[in-house]
Amino acid sequence: MFHGAGKRGFAVTLGGLRGSAAFHSQSQQGSVKMNQVMSSWPQRGWRLLGGLLLVAGLAACGAPPSGQVAESAAAAPPTPRVESTLGTQWGEGRESVTRTVEAARLDPERPRTVAQLRYSDEASIRRALGRSIDQQLSVQLADGDVEWVVQDGQGRPLPIYTMRGARDYQLAGRHGERYELVYSNRSQRHYEVVATVDGLDVLTGQAGSVHSAGYLLRPGETLRIEGFRKSQREVAAFRFAGKERAYAGNTPAGDARNVGVIGAALFEVRLPGRDAAQPAPERRGAAEPAAFPVDGRYAPPPQYRR
Repeated sequence: MFHGAGKRGFAVTLGGLRGSAAFHSQSQQGSVKMNQVMSSWPQRGWRLLGGLLLVAGLAACGAPPSGQVAESAAAAPPTPRVESTLGTQWGEGRESVTRTVEAARLDPERPRTVAQLRYSDEASIRRALGRSIDQQLSVQLADGDVEWVVQDGQGRPLPIYTMRGARDYQLAGRHGERYELVYSNRSQRHYEVVATVDGLDVLTGQAGSVHSAGYLLRPGETLRIEGFRKSQREVAAFRFAGKERAYAGNTPAGDARNVGVIGAALFEVRLPGRDAAQPAPERRGAAEPAAFPVDGRYAPPPQYRR
């Protein structure tokens, strides 16, 4: 684990065909397609900065610290607000196997990119944006190094809408549909992808922070994030549902005000030598004493209120 800013970190990669990603404050495990990596970050930094980031209003990943290099729509025309009619439900289990490696962020405090997609049904988005609507199928991150696509369960890209000239992205989802977050690295750099859904860390189910862990996206490879992590071998699929069934509204760490947004933060990372892998530690049984009880924690199942 990290002992301070810029130190080497604990990391996790996928060993199976399907993957998931997230970020957390202590030692985390996750899974990634194409042998990607997740690195963990110190709890101290998360506690100091996490609250500030969430309060600032970037519900998905937290607002970037001052001076941070991030995607920005400062010069873009204002986009009408689209009220989300959808949330993301804790879906069916899907196989996803993990392993660990070491990786280090080149700049732990400054993501190369912070971006978000708000989502709702297509009719609501079209009504809000009107005639100035523009459609695309992907979002370019880190000056085009990484392409971000949201695909449905059949691998088809979901439409992303904006006002012409703006970068306030609106993703069109469909009730009951499964979806995946897909990142393709077009560069020769190694990136860590830190992701949240409805303001929650998709690995642990805790509140999101850019200082939590993510997954390594290797040069020329593709990362798929398919759900909230349940264990080292399984995730709960992302499924669009009514807001009242959203995982974020039915788990203690969630906040219903964050339902309807997906976040991504990219850090450039360095791998020491040939990134040697080792198995991720198994989660301890409930009855077994633990010196570090938070380590190895995954996202808990939802607790529906009605």
